[in-house]
Amino acid sequence: MRSYREVLANSALRNVLLLGVLVRIPVFAGSVVLALHVVQTLHGSYGQAGALSSIVTLCVAASGPWRGRMLDRFGLRRTILPSIVVGAVCWSIAPFVGYAALLVLAAIAGLFDIPIFTVVRQAVIAATSEQTRQPALALESVSVETAFMVGPVLGVAAATVWSTTLTLFAMQMALVFAGAFLWVRDPPLRSADQGGDDKVEVAAVPRREWFRLEFVALCVGAGVAIAVLAGSELTFVSAIREFGAQQWLGVVMAVWGFGSLVGGLVYGALRRSISTYVLLAGLGVVTIPMCFAVGPLSLGVAGLFAGALCAPTLVASVDQLSRIVPEGGRGEAIGWHAAAMTFGNGVGSSLCGVAIDAGGFPAGFAVAAVLGLGLGIGLALLVKVVRNVAREGRPVGVR
Repeated sequence: MRSYREVLANSALRNVLLLGVLVRIPVFAGSVVLALHVVQTLHGSYGQAGALSSIVTLCVAASGPWRGRMLDRFGLRRTILPSIVVGAVCWSIAPFVGYAALLVLAAIAGLFDIPIFTVVRQAVIAATSEQTRQPALALESVSVETAFMVGPVLGVAAATVWSTTLTLFAMQMALVFAGAFLWVRDPPLRSADQGGDDKVEVAAVPRREWFRLEFVALCVGAGVAIAVLAGSELTFVSAIREFGAQQWLGVVMAVWGFGSLVGGLVYGALRRSISTYVLLAGLGVVTIPMCFAVGPLSLGVAGLFAGALCAPTLVASVDQLSRIVPEGGRGEAIGWHAAAMTFGNGVGSSLCGVAIDAGGFPAGFAVAAVLGLGLGIGLALLVKVVRNVAREGRPVGVR
């Protein structure tokens, strides 16, 4: 545990990790309450709820790169102040209007989304050295999973006590206050030894210096990792329904999540990093045994081992990003990284859904496994070729 003791001994980093949990809880709570509000209060269909969720997700994904670039150029306070204002205005009105108006207001708020995930990850990277970054990012991953577990529970519990209108308003205002709290705290997004005063306007690193094939491959790898996880999540539901054991769905998925939690902590404690593409291929391999599950118990055991490489793959991708992107471009880079993961989430669910319809849950897990294994190997070979070409003096980039 020496690695984690070193990380937690840093008060600035400790505060950023705690801040990350607190400001992310409203994010996960709000998304669940938004769907409940459409179905229960507006008497809409699940299709309408899904369409609203998809549009908001796309708007948030589209906002990632340009909001990240603003973080690089103008710092935290000048970037998120418009987000706080737009979010406060939109969500003061949206819970009290009909579906069409809610759709428009939620989309506008999504385009001006407070870049909480980008800010927290940049702050973690800025507060660490190369030696402590891996365990710090592992703890940051744990904070995401903690918020993911707590947020929806709080949102649903509040919606059962109060109306979804008041609950949605409260959750979104909590997100606005979380943004205001970030504005007040203003965690540094640049390391002190780089002269990173992000409270004044600074020149962002030109995109051409880092937006190259290696970075694009890394984003694709992160997107594929999320595709594997999203596809597996959907396939868990299909498998449990085929077994006729719906009451065990929560337990099986909790075991899967626990495996990810433990895997992330173990990976963070390692003294050496592992290639994102190796871990992605490994994630594909450990997904294969779930194809042969015959009941909830065997699925849970297979899911525990499959989960062990979920968090490490994502931690490794952020760690690798911090090494190949200069400090002045990391805000935009993390935005592109997040957008790729959002796209991967939709692709993975769609592909595995088609596979499940064609061949049941084994086909769903098989598609997820092939995605991870095939693209993990393919991206590793591509990056190796690019590096060999670069060593020979022939620059390879994406303009």
